Amino acid sequence: MNKLGILEGILFVVGDEGINLKNLCEIMNIDIEEAKALLLKLKESYESDERGIRISYLGDAFKLTTKECHKEYYQKLVENPDTNTLSPSSLEVLAIIAYNQPITRVEIDTMRGVASSHIIRKLIAKGLIKEAGKSKMPGRPNLYRTTSEFLDYFGLSSLNELPELEKEKAPEEKTELFTSIYKEEEHELDI
Repeated sequence: MNKLGILEGILFVVGDEGINLKNLCEIMNIDIEEAKALLLKLKESYESDERGIRISYLGDAFKLTTKECHKEYYQKLVENPDTNTLSPSSLEVLAIIAYNQPITRVEIDTMRGVASSHIIRKLIAKGLIKEAGKSKMPGRPNLYRTTSEFLDYFGLSSLNELPELEKEKAPEEKTELFTSIYKEEEHELDI
């Protein structure tokens, strides 16, 4: 089992939330010293000029971040109209945030049924959402909300102009088909 590969995958999955040492140790079933050694080894492999990401320690959590020296290219990517369209997944995440803000990434993931950290990073880079503090949930995850750029992008003056969502209809009362249609009548036998 390649623990460096597992660590890299974990850092990718947790996205901008990051992961602290205690949680990393629990998930990987390793002690703190082994976790630190693995983080250091992976961090050193990312320091090569051929790599575009690095491991950063921000806010008591380890996370993958891009290298500052490549910032101008990432900025071009965000500003380029050809790459600045929103995918259906991005629109879904935006809608979830807009109607439920402030909301955590975990809550978004739960509503969608898939991981959303990559999309959230893209939406932050595009300026459509932003971090809006920390939740009181365990681990104090980031809360996200839409920005004024979101309103501009969709031509809204306020969130009150968002379309109303259809309310889910309450499920109809279930009746047992057999007993409701085919009630057995009791007959007395005449003998």
